[in-house]
Amino acid sequence: MIAVEGYQGLRVGVLGLGRSGLATCAALMEGGAEVCAWDDSPEAREKANAEGFGTVDLTKQGTVEGLDVLITSPGIPHLYPAPHPVIAAALAAGVPVDNDISLFFQALENRDEPPKVICVTGSNGKSTTTALIAHLLTVAGRDVRMAGNIGTGVLSIELPGEGGVVVLELSSYQTDLARRLAPDVAVFTNLSPDHLDRHGGMGGYFAAKKRLFTEGAPARAVIGVDEGEGQYLATQLAQSVDDTRVIRVSSGQKLNGPGWSVSARKGFLSEWRGGKQAHSIDLRPMAGLPGAHNHQNACAAYAAVRALGLAPRQIEAGLASFQGLPHRSQLIGEKDGVTFVNDSKATNVDSAAKALQAFPKIRWIAGGLGKEGGIAALTPHLGAVRKAYMIGHSARDFALQLGDTPHEICETMERAVARAAEEAEPGDVVLLAPAAASFDQYPNFEKRGEAFAALVQDLLGR
Repeated sequence: MIAVEGYQGLRVGVLGLGRSGLATCAALMEGGAEVCAWDDSPEAREKANAEGFGTVDLTKQGTVEGLDVLITSPGIPHLYPAPHPVIAAALAAGVPVDNDISLFFQALENRDEPPKVICVTGSNGKSTTTALIAHLLTVAGRDVRMAGNIGTGVLSIELPGEGGVVVLELSSYQTDLARRLAPDVAVFTNLSPDHLDRHGGMGGYFAAKKRLFTEGAPARAVIGVDEGEGQYLATQLAQSVDDTRVIRVSSGQKLNGPGWSVSARKGFLSEWRGGKQAHSIDLRPMAGLPGAHNHQNACAAYAAVRALGLAPRQIEAGLASFQGLPHRSQLIGEKDGVTFVNDSKATNVDSAAKALQAFPKIRWIAGGLGKEGGIAALTPHLGAVRKAYMIGHSARDFALQLGDTPHEICETMERAVARAAEEAEPGDVVLLAPAAASFDQYPNFEKRGEAFAALVQDLLGR
């Protein structure tokens, strides 16, 4: 745990008592703050009380006005579509509102030799890129901690030792509110529409991501430039075309200008500096990084650790040994020439499109609780789909948008896996890439992916 100093004797409200909220309470109390913890859920309050954090009803009129600062969890709206009542009361009373990411950077300010910090944001690929960066550094012998949106509250970690690195995945909710952002290396993977209700539209969503770079002023910025927003951000940060503080990253484009870039084309990663190729890596044999979207993740991770001084050969060894993350193009197994891949994290059409472009012959399992527009935007990416097997609440709606693509309404994961495996031929990939939320049948995408993996394991006889 990281003790947060600077709040000794102050009354600090903590709104939201999930994983990061409880870690925040502990870190503030360790630093001498008087913590007033609250969550709208009685179960969460009961857990907080059991762990020794006294709860105070921050919804009671006049309570928030007595706080010196309010720390809120990222899942709680602070502006759009409407602020949580406790946050609204804090804003009206002039009480500063902050989050645990900001407290983490504040804690580092008091360290004589703080660790290096790499922060990763973007729409898709954040988790894989974050985990890959941590893996590359670990393989190279560095002391690494990984936290943030990837699953560990940042204030619950122990800081690494000398020469260590903290790698953080940051969502737009986290970057939007943090009053302090000071990474050594910041990574922007890509941008596609998501969480627009929380940011008042696409402009607000991009602005939240951009704060990591404009407010954080990293020594190095790794920017995915396959979309217009990334190109704009890279040019806003660079002082000139050959400014090596900005490392441009692409999957599909050839980047070989006068600056510093890392790109992947036809399965080969290439690093260019000053118009000269510095290194090249064949990504095609690397089972943990299938498809162009993972090659973009590999480029971003390569650039981030190169910025910290890792040698290309060290990075290549780490890329080869990376096993991928669960539910993100995760190889479950193979039988009779048929491969089974779990990409349950593909909860929107953009991430599903990337998965559909990663394999040549696909038996596609999709569906769930569909989002606005359904899967109509996937029409250009269905060329490799031999047949689709639709599940969940939106199965029939999705089927109507498949055009001439062969399909079957299966409704359940059990039937979809059984039918896809029964009809699959050698060389086919049975791919779970739902393009939908999971909440109609599963509590989260992880449980959906676990259900798929368990069914496949039964088929494989494991």
